[in-house]
Amino acid sequence: MSGERLIYLPLGGAGEIGMNAYVYGYGPKGRERLILVDLGVAFSDMDTSPGVDLIMPDISWLADKLDRLEAIFITHAHEDHIGALAHLWPSLRKPIYARKFTATIGRLKFEEYGLPKDAITTVESRPHTVEAGPFKVQFVPVAHSIPESGGLVIDTPAGRIFHSGDFKRDATPIVGEGWDDAVMEAIAAERPIKALMCDSTNVFSLHEGRSESTLKAPIAELIKSAGGMVVATTFASNVARLKTLAEAGRMADRSVCLLGRAMKRMVSAAEESGVLKDFPPVITPEQALEVPRKNLMLIVTGSQGERRAASAQLSRGKYLGIELKEGDTFLFSSKIIPGNERGVYAIVNALSEKGVDIVDDNNGLYHVSGHANRPDLEHVHRLFLPDMLIPMHGEHRHLREHARIGLEAGIASAVVTNGMMMDITGDVPKLAEHIEAGRTYLDGSVLIGALDGVVRNRIRMALNGLAMVTVIMDEQDQPLGEAWVELMGLPETGKGGRNLAEVLETELTEFLDGAGRKLLSNDDKMDEALRKIVRQVSMEEIGKKPEVIVVVSRLAAE
Repeated sequence: MSGERLIYLPLGGAGEIGMNAYVYGYGPKGRERLILVDLGVAFSDMDTSPGVDLIMPDISWLADKLDRLEAIFITHAHEDHIGALAHLWPSLRKPIYARKFTATIGRLKFEEYGLPKDAITTVESRPHTVEAGPFKVQFVPVAHSIPESGGLVIDTPAGRIFHSGDFKRDATPIVGEGWDDAVMEAIAAERPIKALMCDSTNVFSLHEGRSESTLKAPIAELIKSAGGMVVATTFASNVARLKTLAEAGRMADRSVCLLGRAMKRMVSAAEESGVLKDFPPVITPEQALEVPRKNLMLIVTGSQGERRAASAQLSRGKYLGIELKEGDTFLFSSKIIPGNERGVYAIVNALSEKGVDIVDDNNGLYHVSGHANRPDLEHVHRLFLPDMLIPMHGEHRHLREHARIGLEAGIASAVVTNGMMMDITGDVPKLAEHIEAGRTYLDGSVLIGALDGVVRNRIRMALNGLAMVTVIMDEQDQPLGEAWVELMGLPETGKGGRNLAEVLETELTEFLDGAGRKLLSNDDKMDEALRKIVRQVSMEEIGKKPEVIVVVSRLAAE
């Protein structure tokens, strides 16, 4: 139809790993009906977002168009795809569709925040179809490192889109459905694929991906040969790996104990939704204290170095009465996500000091990725033969490399990052508009915008320290006593061993004693002048310019 267009707009997850949120639209320009795929989080770090609990997409563009938003689809239950849903849904309040396991996790989150659980609808996989405005959406089972991951077939009047979600080509993933080439070929044969939006995480891995099932034997052998207590950590959401680890522990005549709320929650949700069957029996932490060390295996949270998780607490001392000792074995059945190295290595070194034997993934012997490697991506390109390829879920370098591979195969490809609204109506993707795609921070229990200045000011105080200047003025606009200064995050003494606060107070008081009435009667001018003196003197004394807060208190005339 003339005047109608099909658009694609990532608000998160394109140009970064995490915080996935993708908008599709169809209709007249500027009046398209919209759907949202995924609403995830990224995790903060002390360098860029100190004190922040979670980082989420800025959905203000969507919130301004609620009358056009039809529905939200969640591909799977990893936090970078579902983690922002409970925090941001109150601003959207649209129907949510997900498969059973993902819906179970979503409802647990909604229950925790007092939100209506019936906002989330459980749907079956293809051929079941959800109609949302001009869109017809089907969930297609794909293998990943969490149960019931789904790609999406999105049919529109302008053509068929396949949104891969996170996936790998694994026909035998232990838990849940495997990747099925025949299903994907049928999807492409049924209706040509206009656009393939495809996971790019492992585009630089040149070998074919390996199945989850290949880990069973080496993990079992490792645990069987271990002497003392065995502790293993992996992603709490990797239910298949949890089952592999637990089964290996039981095969080695060890009692198995799960430690960590997230891990227990995932196993419970997987059993409740029916995707996890025959999980080996586990014991409680209290029962674990009665088991001989050589007959005990712990499976614990904290594979990415999280300070409050079980791994970190065990590395620092006792956790629920359980303590690691020399001769015990600690297995990291996981890869370190870039950015988490410091936390993980802190745990490794603390365990090493205890004499614990540490085993990492050993070049894939004890861990396989949940994402498709380059040969697998190229295979999927050939299966679908899309008119266009738009890489997603990756840093810019991943997207660029993936697009290059597509172009070399003769597929129209584009590097599309957060905020780039693409018109994909024609044969090639075209940039239609650029949207401000910012971030929303969960700071404690409050949502704040990236441009609100809270985090920026926190960083500046952390880097530069803080000086607070207090001045009291009498009824005649004259200083009442001396200025005083309180310092935070700054050395007590400057050059020559002089007390920094006292040096600043002397300089400020001398300035005030000599200042004219015009300046002393104007709070703004006083603030500017006192701030400048503090920063100049501090630079001379300690080589730093702190953040400065000036408080001027004036006594009212009777």
